[in-house]
Amino acid sequence: MPKYVFDFVEGGKDLKDLLGGKGANLAEMTRLGLPVPPGFTISTEACRAYLAGGTVPDGLFDQVNAHLQLVEERLGKALGDPANPLLLSVRSGGKFSMPGMMDTVLDIGLTDVSVQGLAAQSGDPRFAWDSYRRLIGMFGKTVCGVPGEAFEHELDAHKSHAGVATDAELSTADLRHLVDAYKKVFHDHTGREFPQAPHEQLYLAIEAVFKSWNTERAVLYRRQERIPQDLGTAVNVMAMVFGNLGPDSGTGVAFTRDPATGVRGVYGDYLANAQGEDVVAGIRNTVPLQELERIDRHSHHQLLSIMDKLEHHYRDLCDIEFTIERGKLWMLQTRVGKRTPAAAFTIAAQLVDEGVIDLDEALRRVTGAQLAQLMFPRFDRAAAPEPLAVGVPASPGAASGRVVFDAARAAERATAGDKVILVRRETNPDDLPGMIAAQGILTSRGGKTSHAAVVARGMGKTCVCGADALDVDTDSARFTVDGTVVSEGDVVSIDGATGEVFLGEVPVHPSPVARYFEGEEPAGQDALLDAVHRLMLHADRSRRMEVRANADTGGDAARARRFGAEGIGLCRTEHMFLGERRALVERLILAETAADADGEREAALAALLPLQRADFVEIFEAMDGLPVTVRLIDPPLHEFLPPLEELTAKVARAEALGQDPGRDGALLGAVRRMHEQNPMLGLRGVRLGLVVPGLFAMQVRAIAEAAADCAARGRSPRPEIMVPLVAAVQELEAVRAEAERILDEIGGLPHVRIGTMIEVPRAAVTAGEIAGAAEFFSFGTNDLTQLGWGFSRDDVEGTFFPRYLGMGIFGVSPFESLDVPGVGRLVRMAADEGWAARPDLKIGVCGEHGGDPDSIHFFHAIGLDYVSCSPFRVPVARLEAGRAAVASAAAGSDSR
Repeated sequence: MPKYVFDFVEGGKDLKDLLGGKGANLAEMTRLGLPVPPGFTISTEACRAYLAGGTVPDGLFDQVNAHLQLVEERLGKALGDPANPLLLSVRSGGKFSMPGMMDTVLDIGLTDVSVQGLAAQSGDPRFAWDSYRRLIGMFGKTVCGVPGEAFEHELDAHKSHAGVATDAELSTADLRHLVDAYKKVFHDHTGREFPQAPHEQLYLAIEAVFKSWNTERAVLYRRQERIPQDLGTAVNVMAMVFGNLGPDSGTGVAFTRDPATGVRGVYGDYLANAQGEDVVAGIRNTVPLQELERIDRHSHHQLLSIMDKLEHHYRDLCDIEFTIERGKLWMLQTRVGKRTPAAAFTIAAQLVDEGVIDLDEALRRVTGAQLAQLMFPRFDRAAAPEPLAVGVPASPGAASGRVVFDAARAAERATAGDKVILVRRETNPDDLPGMIAAQGILTSRGGKTSHAAVVARGMGKTCVCGADALDVDTDSARFTVDGTVVSEGDVVSIDGATGEVFLGEVPVHPSPVARYFEGEEPAGQDALLDAVHRLMLHADRSRRMEVRANADTGGDAARARRFGAEGIGLCRTEHMFLGERRALVERLILAETAADADGEREAALAALLPLQRADFVEIFEAMDGLPVTVRLIDPPLHEFLPPLEELTAKVARAEALGQDPGRDGALLGAVRRMHEQNPMLGLRGVRLGLVVPGLFAMQVRAIAEAAADCAARGRSPRPEIMVPLVAAVQELEAVRAEAERILDEIGGLPHVRIGTMIEVPRAAVTAGEIAGAAEFFSFGTNDLTQLGWGFSRDDVEGTFFPRYLGMGIFGVSPFESLDVPGVGRLVRMAADEGWAARPDLKIGVCGEHGGDPDSIHFFHAIGLDYVSCSPFRVPVARLEAGRAAVASAAAGSDSR
């Protein structure tokens, strides 16, 4: 029989795959001698077996009972003992932190009999009955699917009847009545009495945690955070310790550094006479952790010592949950804490300065996604009005949007294109779809460790919590602040760095990090900019791959260079033919039907040549001394022609009025001749260049003349010519021969590389042949993905993609992150065959995957020379290229 259950003394922090993050860290704290309540962990293997077979694996509960007996022996208590009952908590714990997404049940073991024993044992009947009502409510909702609102309704009714504001003010008698009411709710919804067998409670709770791995919210969270769906969760069973035993008890969450800014110090929340779920749920507003020194000096000093020990042991920011039971401190959990992007960079640099980690490790601890978040705009403080309210700054950022009070409504309005702010009293895991859809989250309850704060920080969402001036009425879809009523649909702005809430939309200005990359904000001005500067320098020193930009204008090229681009990997020339120049392209197409076709064509090309040349001069000057890869025109031809329906209507109208349709008639004939059912698979790319005489030749001449002009003025242009959509080497050979003739004719130029974009599957599988005529490959992964999967991005992303993502067919859109098993295999195959045929072949990527962090790591692993992406993503690509090099070097698997 497999071993499914492990005592805390049997594990360690390196066993997260088996014990989950929570179980591994509980075991690690136990090994360090910290005060952890006795308990054991049911492995992720047990969960996977349960999910595969639909039933609890054979022998699991026998192992649970054996380990439970060890806990009972250590504490001198027994589960269900009427005189001296042991109570248990049952918590989930996957390999990766998923705050609030899966299920927890506390106070397992309480029954009508044992509650009397707990009252006698603790000397506090009120505490015992409060614990019993918590168990019934949590067990009913988590294990049996009873709507939480049904229990909340009874709690609100009993508080109202007793004339109190919080559940902590309910008397023992009130709580006994509340237990009876909860039992009735349980019976009404389940058709059975609340279980009075403690072991049955335990077994059902364990099974419920297994099931919670596949709840809709958990699946959605994993998809959002790109956590694999097949890992399964561990289950942690631990002896209960109680923070709700009176004023000398309490519970809290501590951070060894500020998870919002990274500043070192004592951060967290504490709530006296409360259980852990009260803090996380944000039901009652907490006090800052520093207040614990006044409340319980001994526990406070002990906690600080443990915090220091854990941070040095884990060499990182630690997130710690603890309970104080009548003056005794217990550690319930620790983990490497989630943090904002600003905190991630700041903490990484601090730990280098403190000698805890080196720069390579610091680089591994930040991500391109975090850097992108730091580059988003912030509120213009000078233009901000007086705040409507101020809450807890829980997750930085500047967010404006229309107020929505329901998660489903938030998701619905966001899908329709609205920017929304989700407003709740406090959030719970069921609010996740709305939290993902919203620009920001605002709650009237809770602190920096509430569910809203933790989840928002993990997602990089702006969040303000605990704005208790807000009287939130979700039923009426409005909130009130000092007489000001804000209804659903009204616009508010929230500042996650200050906690301020503003009525209306507040203007934004560029972030300091974006200004740093623009060269406007020098490093050394504050800790964040200094950290970004240091880590970017180390990434640039470490990376092997170049980072280029996709840019089509001199302005974009200049900005990309400021952002650190080492050239242009994709200059799309078709964008240069739109606007007023479109008429010249129409003239070129209509030349085919003119009496003097050659003359008309030459005239159109002659008019386009100086315009193209000026475009390239501007770009070459902005990228002076750096390579500029110019892709010859690659549009679906219909983009340059009026829509067939529109032309047909204009011509029919003219004819009906007895008028000569003139040019529209000729154009209609051309459009009909060239009409394609699927233009994306039609006359475009190299095919267009071969079919329309002189088009590619004009572009090559414009490139050569622009480069010659720049060189004559002392500049160092480095143009490269990329032929698009090649599927056969013969196509490339034909274009190359004409291009070389023109380049030789212009003369006086540095060597101009001629290569191709690999974006057709046939090109990928015949790359060895194509390399014979190409000096470089650049993978157009956008089209390669479309053609590899057989669908058009424009048509599918808004239709069946959401369904595919929901069904798990896609973990993430293949246009967002490269499909490594499919499209990635084509890329690897083409690169290997290209290098085999031509060892000096330069190979890069110019699709937007070149700016995706996960894709960049793959491109590094297979040995590509460069990636190219939009200018704004260049810093992200630089950072991730450095991270990829550091990670592969540490693993001993560096690429060619």
